[in-house]
Amino acid sequence: MNLLITGGTGFFGRALLRHLDSEERATGRLPYDRVTVLTRSPHNFSQRYPEIAALPWLSLHAGDLLSPDTLPKADKYHSILHAAADSTDAAALTSLQTYRQIVEGTENMLRFAVNCGAERFLLTSSGGVYGPQPMDMETISETHHAMPDPLNPLNAYGVSKRCAEHLCVQYWHQYGLETVIARCFAFIGQDLPTDAHFAIGNFIGDALLRPQITVKGDGSPVRSYMHQSDLARWLFTLLQLGEAGNAYNVGSDEAYSISDVANMVKTILAPEKKVVIHNNQLSDNVQRSRYVPNIAKARNQMRLDIRISLKQAIEFHKPKGA
Repeated sequence: MNLLITGGTGFFGRALLRHLDSEERATGRLPYDRVTVLTRSPHNFSQRYPEIAALPWLSLHAGDLLSPDTLPKADKYHSILHAAADSTDAAALTSLQTYRQIVEGTENMLRFAVNCGAERFLLTSSGGVYGPQPMDMETISETHHAMPDPLNPLNAYGVSKRCAEHLCVQYWHQYGLETVIARCFAFIGQDLPTDAHFAIGNFIGDALLRPQITVKGDGSPVRSYMHQSDLARWLFTLLQLGEAGNAYNVGSDEAYSISDVANMVKTILAPEKKVVIHNNQLSDNVQRSRYVPNIAKARNQMRLDIRISLKQAIEFHKPKGA
C-alpha cells in the first residue's frame, strides 16, 4: 500500500515524516509499503533535512501540483495526503497565487487520485474556512457554516480552502474517491518557524535568541496550540479512518490569551527576559480575536486525544543541558 504526500517538505509534511520515522523506530513497521513526497526541489530538501531525506522508505519526486504533467503518473497509490499550501507557505504568496495554488492544486491532485486508482484522499484544510469566530462562541465546531467574506481579497486563504473542500466532496460523489477534510487550527513544534507570522513561534525565537519577548498586539486574542506530533497522528488517523465526505477539526481546545502564551514561554525558556506588549496589530491574523476549535467530533468518532500539552510543547524547545 503506497502513500503520496504533497506539501511533504513544509511544516505539515515534516511533521508527518517525523511521525512515520518514530512509528517505525517504535514498532519496526510502517502502515505503508512506500511513501512518496512531491516536492519542487528534492535537492534543496535533501540539503536542508538530510536525516529525513535519507529515510529508506521515502522517495522524493520532483514535481509541482500546478503542473499535472510533472506528477508521478507511473506509480499507483492507495492513499494521498494533500498537505500542500499550509499557512506557512501561503504567507509568502499573493492572494491570487494562494487561491490558484489551493483550488487548482487540489483539483489537479483529485484528478490524479482518480486516475491512479487511489481509494483515500485527505485534504488539510483550515479553521480559516469558518471566518471570524463569533465573540460568544467558546469553541467553533464543524456544524458552524459561516465563511470568510469572499469579496475581500485578503481572505483568499480561507475562501480557497472552502472551495477545495467542496471539490473534494464533488469527487467523492462523482468518482467514489473517499475524501476526508482536516480543518487545521494552530500548532507548535520543532518545525514551526521562529521568525515568521506565527505568534508562538516568534515568542520562542525571542526567548532563545533575542533580548526580549515581544507581543506585537495587545495580547488579548485567544488561541490554542497542538503539538506537531499530535497533528501528524491525527492526520494519519483521519486519512485511514475518517468518514468520507466529512470534515474534522484538528487542533487543541485548550485556550490561552496571546499574552498568557508569551508569559508561559518566558517562564519556561527565559525567566530572566521581559515580555513587552505593543498595542499594534497582531502578526498572526488580526481579524481573529478567538481561534479555538471544538474537537468533540474527532474525539468521539475517531477516539483521538491530545497527548502533549502546550506547557510540554514549549519545554521541548529548551536547549540541551538547560
